Formats: sequence, structure tokens, C-alpha cells
Amino acid sequence: MTGPYLPDHGDDGYRVGHYDLELDYKPHTGRLAGRATLSAVADGPCARVVLDFGTLTVNRVLVDGRPARHVHGGGKLRVRPARPVDGPFTVEVRYSGVARPVRSRHWGELGWDQLTDGALVASQPIGAPSWFPCNDLVRDKATYRVSVTAPSPYTVLANGVPVDLRVAGGSTTWVYEQAEPMATYLASVQIGRYGRLPLAEGQDVAAPARLLRAARHDFARQPRMMAVFEELFGPYPFRNYQVVVTDDELEVPVEAQGMSVFGANHVDGRRGHERLVAHELAHQWFGNSVGLADWRDIWLNEGFACYAEWLWSERSGGPSAAAHADRAHARLSRSPQDLRVGDPGVADLFDDRVYQRGALTLHGLRVKLGDAAFFGVLRAWTDGHRHGTATTGDFVALAQRHAGEPLTAFFRAWLAEPRLPAR
Repeated sequence: MTGPYLPDHGDDGYRVGHYDLELDYKPHTGRLAGRATLSAVADGPCARVVLDFGTLTVNRVLVDGRPARHVHGGGKLRVRPARPVDGPFTVEVRYSGVARPVRSRHWGELGWDQLTDGALVASQPIGAPSWFPCNDLVRDKATYRVSVTAPSPYTVLANGVPVDLRVAGGSTTWVYEQAEPMATYLASVQIGRYGRLPLAEGQDVAAPARLLRAARHDFARQPRMMAVFEELFGPYPFRNYQVVVTDDELEVPVEAQGMSVFGANHVDGRRGHERLVAHELAHQWFGNSVGLADWRDIWLNEGFACYAEWLWSERSGGPSAAAHADRAHARLSRSPQDLRVGDPGVADLFDDRVYQRGALTLHGLRVKLGDAAFFGVLRAWTDGHRHGTATTGDFVALAQRHAGEPLTAFFRAWLAEPRLPAR
């Protein structure tokens, strides 16, 4: 087993219950001014509160309304209250500057990123500190209120539901509330010149005018996809689902809570990337509502979303999940046999083998249990851990209860051993 994956991120000494973010953004200069108020609870007397925060300039810090000394550098904002906090407390941080992504060793630049005309946030796994001070610990989920002011020609989208819209002096302030707990890496803001395309109640697409026609075709089956996934996985866990198509190309779609972001290159008017539509939608159950307690269990996000691609193919007239599994197994058998899917290591968190072999694990479980018991496991999983966090051990225990027999050897072979099991 490896050690902690991201030991330099997050602090277990306190928990954040709510983030209130007020942002003002100038697209043409990239300048961001913000005020972040964190409502938190310390688990014991705490003389110093450490927040994850990138390179923006800190202008003022208050703890429980009182000025607090602070030191900012190396991706950390170290705050020393006038007296130690114990139990509930608030931290208010005012900051400004040109927002820049966080540089990472393994995944490039993450977080707030300037588009040709606008901005996007793509934070997985450690990009959140690029735009707001936070406890960047994957299991520390909180509710959010996000207010963003931008020039009126721009549309602002953020997690949750819109609760207010104010226009004044050529600028518009957009306010969103995310009532369901959310991990910091899933917090997102998207800013661009977007038109809106309704798909169904609670579902729409925001895209540049030139891409709206193609997007209408490419996402037309998403409401049916939503219905299929609700049948298989249980009720959709949030109040709405927003798709954003940027005017720029993106290497891969971007996952956020209640939202997915696609690049212009993912919209071709021929549904050429529909498997990605299924993948990102499935993350709303697997990764967003049922979150990770530890990054080592990333297969619980990506393996499940990959298997959802196969399930949608099966239910929409494409190849069966079994056919996809056969092809994936053949590909993986030709790949290096040196990765443990249940503990892949930081450098391989997003290795395609985690996705594919994770999906194969689920298909193997489906074959072993039968459809009725297997989909019962998935629905019990999303219901029992709704808006919370979970581990591989939790999933194994649940599967064993539904199977009525030990599955230790099965999961060890698929998740703990490097060599690909035979099918």
C-alpha cells in the first residue's frame, strides 16, 4: 500500500460546513477579486488555521469577525487567530489578482483557467486553491453560495441553482446556491458568451451560438440517458444538471457537481462523443453524490462512470456491456501488468487502466451476482452514501451482503493484484 496520496493538501483538524464566495471577474484582463467566508468547526483547540490557497494576493483575513495575522506562501494561507478557535468559527479572506491555475507534477495546470473569451474551472484533483481559499481535502464536503459579477455580455454558470440575478452599470451579478455537500475539487465557475438550449426540466446546455445547432443533436438523447440511469442507479441526486460547451477545445470533458463541461471539439453534430456524455452524467451519482473518502479509491468514480458508458450503449441499441468488456479485457491483456486498480498511486490516478479495469470489475460482479442483485447493489450504494463519502471497503461489504457469500478473493484479484484476471 502507498502512503497518503496528497499529504500537502487539506487539514483534518477542522471541517468546513459552508463556503460563501463573492467574486468579481474581468475577462479581458483575467483579474479576479474575491471575498471568501468559510464556516467551519474545529475538532479541538486550534491556534492556527491552515488553508490551501494559490497565488492570488491576500488583502485581509478575519477570524470570527476579528483581524487575524496570517502568512501566505507555498500554496498555504496560515492564519493565526487572536485566540485559539474551538468548535464553530468563521474565516473571511479578501483577495485579488490575476487568477492562474495550480501547477501539478502529474496532471499539468489545474483550476481557474483563462479561455480565449471567458474562463473555466477544472480542478480535479487539486485545482480548487487556484481561485478560493479552502480546506482542499477530498472528504471535507460543504455547501456553497457563489456570487460572480462579470460584464453583462457574459453568462456565468456555477454549481447549484440560480437564486438571484442583478444588473447594474454594464455588469451582471449571478448568484448560485449548492445545497448538497460538495468536495472542493468539484466547485466550478464557467464564464463565456453562451446561448441556452433547454433539453428537459432541470436539464439544459449552454454553448456558443455557432455550436447550438450541433449541441442540440449531440445532447438530444441525454434526457433518455438520465431516465435510464435513474432506473439503474436510483434518483438523480441533485436539483438540476447543466452542460457547458466552451468555445475552445478541451483535451477531455471536465467534471463538476451538477455540471459537466465539454470542449468545442466534443460537439460534432453526429453524436460522435456520446459515450463521454454518458460518462460525465454518471459521475453525478458516482463521484459527486457518492464522493471519495480517499483518492486511492478513484476507481469508485472512474470505473463506475466507464461502466455507465457500456450500460448506455447496451440500452440504446449499441454493443452490449459484455461486448465492451471483451474488448476492454483484450486491450488490457496487452498492457503492462503493473498497476493495482484499488491503490494505483498518485501518478496513475487517471491512468486509463483504472477506468477500464474498474469497469471490468463491475461487469465481473454483475456476471457473478446476476442483474437483479447487481443493480440492487448499485442502487443501495447510491442511496446509502447519498451526498456523503465512501471507500472500496464499504463497497466490498455491501456487495457481499447482497451476494450472501464472501467476495474477498474476487475483489482481491481485480483490485489488489497487478495481473489482469482471466474472464
